[in-house]
Amino acid sequence: MCRVLNILLALLSRFLFAVHGVLTVWRVVEVTGDPSYWLLLLGVALLGVEMTITIKYTRNAEWKWFSPMVFLYLSSVIPSIWFLELNLLQSNLPINTSNSDPQLFSQIPLTMGLEKLDPENWVEALEQTMLIVLVLGRWMMPKGDMSRDQLSQLLMVYVGLGADILDIFDTFKEPQVKTKQAVILVGLSLFSWALMQFPLVLTQTSRPTLQAGSQSESPQAGLAGWNISCCSSEVWSLLLTVGLQDGPFLIYRLYLMIRENVLNQLMIFFTCKNILIVLLEVYRICVVHFENRPEGGNQSCDPSHSQSEWIDGQDVEASCQE
Repeated sequence: MCRVLNILLALLSRFLFAVHGVLTVWRVVEVTGDPSYWLLLLGVALLGVEMTITIKYTRNAEWKWFSPMVFLYLSSVIPSIWFLELNLLQSNLPINTSNSDPQLFSQIPLTMGLEKLDPENWVEALEQTMLIVLVLGRWMMPKGDMSRDQLSQLLMVYVGLGADILDIFDTFKEPQVKTKQAVILVGLSLFSWALMQFPLVLTQTSRPTLQAGSQSESPQAGLAGWNISCCSSEVWSLLLTVGLQDGPFLIYRLYLMIRENVLNQLMIFFTCKNILIVLLEVYRICVVHFENRPEGGNQSCDPSHSQSEWIDGQDVEASCQE
């Protein structure tokens, strides 16, 4: 029964990715008028093959460290976003939408209002729904070896990451930026770089912990804790977040504020947010890195006195060391 449920969830999540991928690529073809851009659907088309291989060779219908499904979806959507954003750049906003109204969806009753959207609104809607689809897709797909608590924490992290990523596109609308190709290309590169967090399942696991008594069984127990702390998935997750998003985004926003004179409330807020997050992440890495470091002279102490307890004004831990 559990196997059947995993197959249904795998199919539903891939269907959601496929629908949004097809819509995004269709918009590129509609704007450019070049049918060759349908080749961008190659990643979405491979989702069926990927699902068959994943279900056949994995126990929980999900790989442990990497999600090929999310990667294939992004391989179709990211280039499409690039083409749409570059089309807006070349058109030099505001854009005349008289020749770019969608003809296919305008005939469907549920989408009668879509033909009124201009290209800028189309791109913005596709970018926002992309992050929503990533969160919903991760929620619906089989959770693999993750617990429900880990999955819920991951989804909340994804929502926060998505809000920060989407703010990059708001900077493209600034008068000082919207006509500068180099600045927009760098922003799109950072956007693509930050999205590489989503296929990495490493960020979905939590750091392993040691039992209190295991550290006193042998002289190597403390060293084992040190190694686990260094190589734990929590440390790697924090390093990935700093390297893939918060660090590059901070540098990019500081450049826009200093060199391009882009100063507004959102820019200042997200810049301060990136500074604070980077500092907190570095602090957390240091805490996790050193918390299990072995301390000389404490190996022979009774584990029951590992925590400091005060009785009659005297530290029991100090008496244990004596």
